[in-house]
Amino acid sequence: MTPWRILHTVASDRFAGVEQFVRRLAAAQAEHGHQVTVAGGAPEQMRATLERAGVRVIPALTALDVMRAVRRTAADVVNSHMTTADAASAIGLLGRRTALVSTRHFAGRRAHAGPLSIDPFLRRVDAEIAVSRAVAAATGVASTVVHPGLPATKAPADLPRHPVARRIVMVQRLQPEKHTAVGVRAFAASGLADDGWGLLIVGEGPDRPELETLIADLGIGESASLLGFRNDVPELLTSSSLLLATCPVEGLGLAVLEAMTHGLAPIAAGAAGHLDLLEGLDDRALFRPDDVGDAAAALRAFADDPERRLRLATAAQERALTVFTMQRQVAGTDAVYRDAIARRRA
Repeated sequence: MTPWRILHTVASDRFAGVEQFVRRLAAAQAEHGHQVTVAGGAPEQMRATLERAGVRVIPALTALDVMRAVRRTAADVVNSHMTTADAASAIGLLGRRTALVSTRHFAGRRAHAGPLSIDPFLRRVDAEIAVSRAVAAATGVASTVVHPGLPATKAPADLPRHPVARRIVMVQRLQPEKHTAVGVRAFAASGLADDGWGLLIVGEGPDRPELETLIADLGIGESASLLGFRNDVPELLTSSSLLLATCPVEGLGLAVLEAMTHGLAPIAAGAAGHLDLLEGLDDRALFRPDDVGDAAAALRAFADDPERRLRLATAAQERALTVFTMQRQVAGTDAVYRDAIARRRA
């Protein structure tokens, strides 16, 4: 393996899905011998892991911050994440022979903010990585699918045959595109609350007041809870019976992948990146997007059948531990970098 100087850029001071993706990949690349720098993301959370891994972290909230980081950091390849960082990195690399690789996280074409077109700058991008087949199909440009990975937790043989709690957990931002209300309605329609099941919703966002009202109106206030942000998500996953994911436009669905890695049976909207994760495991693991009745039937099918639930959990974990690994992600990303660097230097 050729060690490279890698700079990841994301114009952000947040620590959401993309920033966590960058943090995991940067740490794994450093462990594989690369010299890695990250510009962007919530500085405190990024440094907590990355500095221990030998990764330098530079705050970069704006496009100008990213451009400055690109100009000041010697790198063989810059890997940008999201449109602002794509354009800012391209501008920062004008006149240089450093390769530029853009990772596409969302199933759609780039959004252009403001009246100025960024297309001329994006011609500087040497290669594109898509995190799923759905993203690759939706971007409108040629890309290579490299699935994200998560660190392994425990072997499939360690799965309990009967989870500790009769509990369904949702882990997602309370944003309109996540369609969290579909999950609340499906839980109510399933009748599982009458059988002692509970629904825990982890996450925050502008939809919270609407969801609080919906839970009250459906009469499931004693069974469904909005927990807000939590630091114990792994513990909630390993002590629950099912994960429910309702977003129909996930680039991949990292909450679903995390559940798979922890051996929790996942049920998800059958669209976008969820297909890469769950297709072929069980015909009830994917429900018709936004179909409350179909989602409720899926919940009921697994809640009423512990053996089927265990089979799904085992198959999902085995897929996570063999297909969606950090080692495979680093290797796939290295291959894209290698080609981009060679083309740029030629």
